[in-house]
Amino acid sequence: MLVSELFHKAVMSKYRAVFGLSALVLAVTACAEADAGTADAPRSVAAVAPAPAGEELRRAFPPAGHAWVIMGTDTVVAEVASTADERAEGLMYRDDVPDGTGMLFVFQDSQPRAFWMANTYVALDIAYMDPSYRIVDIIQMEPLITESYPSNAPAMFALEVRQGWFEESGIGVGTQAQIVFGVQGR
Repeated sequence: MLVSELFHKAVMSKYRAVFGLSALVLAVTACAEADAGTADAPRSVAAVAPAPAGEELRRAFPPAGHAWVIMGTDTVVAEVASTADERAEGLMYRDDVPDGTGMLFVFQDSQPRAFWMANTYVALDIAYMDPSYRIVDIIQMEPLITESYPSNAPAMFALEVRQGWFEESGIGVGTQAQIVFGVQGR
């Protein structure tokens, strides 16, 4: 039955009341929301921002194969090592690890982890993180040491940065990180 028929048939008077009441509730709600702002606050209409495109989209996410590891006001642009081969090579054979950069090691499960510094020429810090990206351990690692640096707790992620960076940034065990992974195929 068409809406116009509902309003013209006497038998459907109850539907007219429901539709009329619904319209009244919507009008009152809209007026109440409009009056909710303070007299000093400017009134504006909320607009939906257009989706980023082209260059804006590239800046909205890290590059493919990278991630932003955000801890408070600090962000590390990290290469992502998610395969066994990438994790095995890590930061080997690098002459430096510039501030604000590093490597994020991604594992499939959470368990105690251990890293070593074979063929790694730069002193590093490693932050082990649990599946919720909370730092569970931070260890300073010395170059070319082949003994392992085990985590004190199970970890699913590990972030390596220049040695001293975590301490200088005031980041310690218990810090909650956010991770934004780059999108493949962009």
